[in-house]
Amino acid sequence: MPGSRSSGPDAAVLPAEARSAGEPLGLTVHSVPRLDAEALEQRTRSGRLRMMLVLLVCAAPVIASYFTYYVIRPQGRSNYAELIQPTRTMPAALPLTTLAGQPLAASGLRRQWLLVSVSPSSCDAPCQQRLYMQRQLHQMLGRERDRVDKLWLLTDAGQPDAALVGALTQGPEGVQVLRVPREQLVQWLAPAPGRTLEEHLYVIDPMGEWMMRSPPSPDPQKLKRDLDRLLRASSWWDTAGR
Repeated sequence: MPGSRSSGPDAAVLPAEARSAGEPLGLTVHSVPRLDAEALEQRTRSGRLRMMLVLLVCAAPVIASYFTYYVIRPQGRSNYAELIQPTRTMPAALPLTTLAGQPLAASGLRRQWLLVSVSPSSCDAPCQQRLYMQRQLHQMLGRERDRVDKLWLLTDAGQPDAALVGALTQGPEGVQVLRVPREQLVQWLAPAPGRTLEEHLYVIDPMGEWMMRSPPSPDPQKLKRDLDRLLRASSWWDTAGR
């Protein structure tokens, strides 16, 4: 309005020269805070330490159970089966297929204890005896058997006896039958010196680690005692089912 004085923000902020000449406002940066390299390095170390602590917490149950089994043992106690030290990790690229030829990722076998038998598809009398013992051991575990799966690995492309496969795979507690080339399997599992791959039963933990090998023609009662110890040692971090 005529005669009134402007009270807007521009009148208070703009310099007199800019208001009178209509020149654009310029900005001047006087200083920029510099990044403290020492503080950045300290934050990086702190972040790494926190990550290591998280990983340690996640691995602690497995470490503790193996420490209990391998180190804290009653005096005079001995294992019947052979412990594998160090354990061997299941290869992620292990080429597993079903009998129908469908590929199966090795990671799908984790999170359960595995009792593994190995043979060619022909499966002679000793092979069938091992499969029977595998099933017998599983039943002997009682209520803990829900934490253990039976796995039969065929090392060739032949067709196993249909009646045998049907009898073994029947029901929810049946054996899982998969194929894997022998040359790939021997890069993970191995027999005792002077023995063949097919003569043993193999125990794999829920993390996919091969950690025990039975003697040839094992005594079921003695092997069960070893399995019982493993399951007790891992009972506080491992549960049934995948």
